[in-house]
Amino acid sequence: MPLPQKIGFIGTGAITDAMVRGLLTEPAAVPHVMVSHRSANISAKLAADFPQVLVSGDNQAIVDSCDTVVLAIRPQIADEVIRPLAFRDGQKVISVIAATSRETLFDWIRADVRLSQAIPLPFVARRKGVTAVYPPDVDTAALFNVLGNAVECETKKEYDLLAAASALMATYFGIMHRTTEWLAENGLPEEKGRAYLAPLFASLSETAVLAGKDRHYIDLSREFATGGGLNEQVFQEFDRNGGTGALKRALGQVLERISS
Repeated sequence: MPLPQKIGFIGTGAITDAMVRGLLTEPAAVPHVMVSHRSANISAKLAADFPQVLVSGDNQAIVDSCDTVVLAIRPQIADEVIRPLAFRDGQKVISVIAATSRETLFDWIRADVRLSQAIPLPFVARRKGVTAVYPPDVDTAALFNVLGNAVECETKKEYDLLAAASALMATYFGIMHRTTEWLAENGLPEEKGRAYLAPLFASLSETAVLAGKDRHYIDLSREFATGGGLNEQVFQEFDRNGGTGALKRALGQVLERISS
């Protein structure tokens, strides 16, 4: 599936920066990218790093010039930015605006566009991102497959559930930090703890990826937990002391916030 000849970004924050870098890292996946002037620092750096980037101070010019338009605006200002723009019927629009329904987006856009929603994560800058896409769309999936891989959601509920799961990223690093703190409190220099934990967690993630879709994570947990051993002890303590319950409650609260 060919990618768009020119893709434009309305809003130039961290996710736009990551997507543009992923798309234009050699070999570049698209020939041209337009980005809005805001924020000036990010757009200027992208233009300096990639000759294919054109910075525009006029969002309507981006809509008029591009085959595909990515809406990457903070939810708080999205309404005032999008409503004045005139989109074309049939134009491809991808929204990466958080916690904003399709109905709301169509109300702002006021045209019969081909609208997709996506949740790109910062790893798309290295073409290592996994991105939830809703509804299934071959063009949107092709774009995010270049940036890693796309997971196409059949329903809004699937999409919201993956959005909730993506809220675990800070907790992942938080666990690493708390463990590093504990190691330091017990006499191990912090730099040694960090040097040990990052490759350990990376190897565990790689194991999960290589295990494929037919292996349950709990089976991997059992494989790494010798009966009566240390891994089994920590997981059981975590579970008995409310860790699993707290995790599920937090995810449920995030899902409620996303779905409301």
